[in-house]
Amino acid sequence: MTRFRESVRSLLREQVLDAAHRLVAADGWGVLRMTTLARAAGISRQTLYNEFGSKEAIGTALIQRELEGFLVGIQRELDAHRGELEEAAAAGVGYTLQQAVDNPLVKSVLVAPRGGEDDLLAYLTTRPEPVFGTAMAMLDAYAAEAWPEVDEESRGLAVEAIVRLTVSHIVQPVAPPEESARRIARITARIACPREA
Repeated sequence: MTRFRESVRSLLREQVLDAAHRLVAADGWGVLRMTTLARAAGISRQTLYNEFGSKEAIGTALIQRELEGFLVGIQRELDAHRGELEEAAAAGVGYTLQQAVDNPLVKSVLVAPRGGEDDLLAYLTTRPEPVFGTAMAMLDAYAAEAWPEVDEESRGLAVEAIVRLTVSHIVQPVAPPEESARRIARITARIACPREA
């Protein structure tokens, strides 16, 4: 019975987040209302509040889910280029930057008017979680296993640099994704393996 309840709750959360994704991508986070979201998800407003508690909690869950999708794709790109750190970094960053360009939710977040602390852009600019902390933890664990020859301090600096630079290029692109990815990968390789770069 407990497993059934957990399954139903998981489906309910996905249903709400799917509806939130559609609404935010179409109209922006600032105009999203809990009543509208409940209606779009096919549930009562009270059920929505019982499950999430607040609009901010929905924003956090939405960003976390989007981030998980990005991280799965990044890991796939890293695995395809595992033998060469700089190539792997370029592939992972290139994937991320291109996905950000193509992702309707990310586009909506980036072009929305700035509205204070509940603005979803804050997750890419001023709030360390979930984006920075989760991405850095995943990449650090991956790099430690894939490139054990890189010392811990260099690895930590390289991981922080690649995450922060990638997010910076998502928020304020200065070149096409492929070019930015190559530059970020080169910087990362120089930090991780200065003698080889």
